[in-house]
Amino acid sequence: MKTNPSETDQVFNTAYLSNNIEHEPDSSNEIQRNTPEKTMPFSDQIGNYQRNKGIPFRSFEDSKVYIVGSGIAGLSAAYYFIRDGHIPGKNIIFLEQLPIEGGSLDGAGNATEGYIIRGGREMDMTYENLWDIFQDIPAMELPKPYSVLDEYRLVNDNDPNYSKARLIHNQGQIQDFSKFGLEKKDQLAIVKLLLKKKEELDDLTIEDYFSESFLNSNFWFFWRTMFAFENWHSLLECKLYMHRFLHAIDGMKDFSCLVFPKYNQYDTFVTPLKHFLQEKGVQIQLNTLVKDLDISITENEKIVENIITEQNGIEVKIPVKKDDFVIVTTGSMTEDTFYGNNTEVPIVKIDNATSGQSAGWKLWKNLAAKSPVYGKPEKFCSNIEKSSWESATLTCKPSAFVDKLKELSVNDPYSGKTVTGGIITITDSNWLMSFTCNRQPHFPTQPDDVLVIWVYALFMNKEGNYVKKAMPACTGNEILAELCHHLGISDQLDNVIENTIVRTSFMPYITSMFMPRAKGNRPRVVPEGCVNLGLVGQFVETNNDVVFTMESSVRTGRLAVYKLLNLNKQVPDINPLQYDIRHLLKATKALNDYKPFVGEGILRRVLKGTYFEHILPVGEKEETHESFFHEQITKLSDWISGKMQ
Repeated sequence: MKTNPSETDQVFNTAYLSNNIEHEPDSSNEIQRNTPEKTMPFSDQIGNYQRNKGIPFRSFEDSKVYIVGSGIAGLSAAYYFIRDGHIPGKNIIFLEQLPIEGGSLDGAGNATEGYIIRGGREMDMTYENLWDIFQDIPAMELPKPYSVLDEYRLVNDNDPNYSKARLIHNQGQIQDFSKFGLEKKDQLAIVKLLLKKKEELDDLTIEDYFSESFLNSNFWFFWRTMFAFENWHSLLECKLYMHRFLHAIDGMKDFSCLVFPKYNQYDTFVTPLKHFLQEKGVQIQLNTLVKDLDISITENEKIVENIITEQNGIEVKIPVKKDDFVIVTTGSMTEDTFYGNNTEVPIVKIDNATSGQSAGWKLWKNLAAKSPVYGKPEKFCSNIEKSSWESATLTCKPSAFVDKLKELSVNDPYSGKTVTGGIITITDSNWLMSFTCNRQPHFPTQPDDVLVIWVYALFMNKEGNYVKKAMPACTGNEILAELCHHLGISDQLDNVIENTIVRTSFMPYITSMFMPRAKGNRPRVVPEGCVNLGLVGQFVETNNDVVFTMESSVRTGRLAVYKLLNLNKQVPDINPLQYDIRHLLKATKALNDYKPFVGEGILRRVLKGTYFEHILPVGEKEETHESFFHEQITKLSDWISGKMQ
């Protein structure tokens, strides 16, 4: 039934309200104060009030949307064009270079040839944009009206995630991981970093700032292996991570702060979102390489006029009208992946001289050559020895390795419940090797007697402790030998090799988004002057969010839609828990290994018996000694509780 034009016009006529909306509010600069002029929510205010339906300033039902790259950022943009932009799904076309959608969110293979997952995703409950989408995407296994979020909650609410072997050493012995082991000066360094302005940290590295004692602490073992930070990576990005996950710091030792999907990232997120979009009429055109964009650039405007593609070896130009929109995923963390197996090593065919030349980077480089507003891709793709690491996916039948895995797991790996609860890091590994077994099955069609294990290492240039080679020079069987050595089961290596299929992935750019950077190196989601072009993914600038998360990718897709369509909606800044006194106190105590922090005893005496007593963290209590000062504190406490008149 066609909507009465007059009713439609009435809706669009309200669009004057959206002329001055800040679609990306910034909590790091906002003073939160209610005034008559403040009609929109505060920058990081979240909740149902933000679930209003977007009202474009006019109808875009005749506009076409071309999305280059079908990773989670592009898929999210398509979702928001439909939900909030009211653009018909049939008007949205994906142009994907690969023969499959999903980008870096992959998961493939079978039990016969071996499964492969280049990486995994640790999820946080505060991923507001991600959950905003998936609360509306129909569940894959639950019946209507349940969503992917409903499935996710059902699994995690009833199966708590934690690790009982976060760190191991000495050939398979569980290492004490109950403490961060930070010296006072290193705790203070973290506090000082949190207080620093972002603008002070351009091009600085983590090792430029932190001491050797910090870099050798348990805290850094937890942090760097959980997020894949190297010492030479961006100090700014490390700071942003500390703000983003401050509320979770006390749960990082045992991973109790995390939630995991039932299956791998492709089957959990890409498949249901792809089905939803296709049912709305969205087209996904695979095997289509986008080489460049024709952009008309004037003093005030930048307008995409053509998309230059290569299809079946032939150059094809796709004309773009001013009222059409183009969304481009800049860069790729998984571009130029090189693969190996049990008996073959990944043959790495690029070096620093030839890096960044393939399709996933070339388009961004072509854009950057047109204007500085498109950033500097060479900052991220030119030092592959500092942005690479390798992962291995193990498809395991019962073996000595599986038996050892059971000793290190929370639940039996075949139970369907939490297994390792996240990565187990081998602290005396020259490669700094980690491995994890998520809930099984990890793939919907996985046989009952098969387990899928993921292994990765951070140090690519060091010889193994057992196999005297760097990891990229090793076959899958040699990686198994190194792993078995660290688990104390080298004498059963033949049994492990016989029952384990290994598929390896060497990724030159997997942490390229962590490379040191300065302001302007990454473009904004909608660069200055762009009328119909949005840039999304892991290599664009947002105000305060981090990279290397699904949440940040979704955020960029959502921002692109809201800005380009000038909707009467905002994308809230990151969850405001970093400003919550409860989490600040909790993090302070956790960083001090739950020993009392300075002034804690005074706080406890002041708040004892009051409504706010519960905000104080658990742990050892600071001894208080009688003194005039404490006497006055007691009087203040009595006054608060009403004992004094």
